Amino acid sequence: MKYSYYPGCTLRTKAKDLDDYARASAKALGFELEEIEDWQCCGGVYPLGSDEIATKLSSVRALNAAKEKGQELVTICSACHHVIKRVNDDMRNAEDICTRANNYMELSEPYKGETKVLHYLEVLRDRVGFDELKKKVVNPLTGKKIGAYYGCLLLRPGKILGFDDPENPKIMEDFIRAIGAEPVIYPYRNECCGGYISLKEKDMARSMCDKITESAEGFGADMLITACPLCMYNLNKSSEREIPVYYFTELLAMALGVKEVQA
Repeated sequence: MKYSYYPGCTLRTKAKDLDDYARASAKALGFELEEIEDWQCCGGVYPLGSDEIATKLSSVRALNAAKEKGQELVTICSACHHVIKRVNDDMRNAEDICTRANNYMELSEPYKGETKVLHYLEVLRDRVGFDELKKKVVNPLTGKKIGAYYGCLLLRPGKILGFDDPENPKIMEDFIRAIGAEPVIYPYRNECCGGYISLKEKDMARSMCDKITESAEGFGADMLITACPLCMYNLNKSSEREIPVYYFTELLAMALGVKEVQA
């Protein structure tokens, strides 16, 4: 099975190892990530202005590229997933935005939201299946107590993203079980880490991160995982706690034996 793949800026530069883990794990699980040619930055933030078109065009190009190949589009960054999926919803349901965006594009036919957008975690859950993933694990993370950190962008707005229950998600906990570890449920797993203010309002971001990491540690977690590069950076850099924060693709690669297991 092939998917059109939108890696995004961070995972092709500063965090390329996380992208490598995703590709190697996909191969081990029997599917392929086919990187979209000449993709452009999605902007990282969904533009809220109803008359804002230009910053949505890179997402439309990526979505249309997947459509032309007859493939679903996969991302592994929650920010990219958030932006592209919301733009796709605009193209499907907002006639004015759809018309104006297509007027900018030189396409063989108008794009109207036909592409299915999936986060890599959704591929694991809905296409591979967590039971099948569990069968492929060669290095189960037995004994690890892992807290899932969802953050803001994966879950909300719930009706558009349709990723999981925004108040009580379980996809990452199910993923943790599939790779042999024990999930830890803690109160702040859905709360904002302050990633977008981490440079301008460092004290506030630090306070927000500390609440998350203290909560996770208090409920017994010895590590956190996330699906957002900015969240991972912010939790590792801003929090004064020493609990390590990993990207989910790294632990997936470890469990599948395509990355050397660390002690």
